[in-house]
Amino acid sequence: MPFNITDSTVLHNGVKMPWLGLGVYKAKEGEEVENAVKTALKVGYRSIDTAAFYDNEVGVGKAIRESGVQREEIFITTKVWNNRQGYESTLQAFEESRKKLGVEYVDLYLIHWPVKGKYKETWKALEKLYKDGYVKAIGVSNFQIHHLEDVMADAEIIPMVNQVEFHPRLTQKELLHFCKTHNIQLEAWRPLMQGQIFNEPTIVELANKYSKKPSQIVLRWDLQHGVVTIPKSVHEDRIKENADIFDFELDTEDMLAIDELNENQRLGADPDNFDF
Repeated sequence: MPFNITDSTVLHNGVKMPWLGLGVYKAKEGEEVENAVKTALKVGYRSIDTAAFYDNEVGVGKAIRESGVQREEIFITTKVWNNRQGYESTLQAFEESRKKLGVEYVDLYLIHWPVKGKYKETWKALEKLYKDGYVKAIGVSNFQIHHLEDVMADAEIIPMVNQVEFHPRLTQKELLHFCKTHNIQLEAWRPLMQGQIFNEPTIVELANKYSKKPSQIVLRWDLQHGVVTIPKSVHEDRIKENADIFDFELDTEDMLAIDELNENQRLGADPDNFDF
């Protein structure tokens, strides 16, 4: 059970991935994303999650270089966007992302969405990048069980990570079980439902019980389910608050109470029905 901000899960290839990371979706390129990344690294975060689609890889890379934290101490994730999927185009997209970030290697490279007819070729490109040493780990994002099974049917390397929408209203129990069974690390995006979960009576009650903020209760619930979490914020106080989750533990019955909030409610797109 993680009790320190520097605690990591170990992916199936032996690579360590921090349990907590900073998400930078919609953080504006330039000062906004740079300040968010620098603040997070100063607080003790050692994982930053970006994507080509976020259009802020340059700022993320700049902030990391200027942070004073050694590159090898930081776990950098980026992703290939849908319109670049396919074998050769993915290799090109990766090189563009790597240059924007200004790094020699990326810690984790993900397929952003399971684009029909493309993601298996894209996966082959990720396997090549991994074998060539440009990435320390490879994975997918927004993949359902059937997508994972499809990739794994003829993959040389099983995905190390699956980053999906995961929060108390979308607990994805079957997917979580499948990933644990196959040694695929589940990772939560939009874990705090953009704040929509903060007024939920169960969460408020638990926040009072543990003398914590609603956000901290939800993020701790992620960790205790063995799910890596990457809350997004550009505000210093929130970035600090989201990291203050390593000094308490939710009781089993409280974990179950949060589980019971599930409504299979998605805020983002359905991985089986998206058109972007």
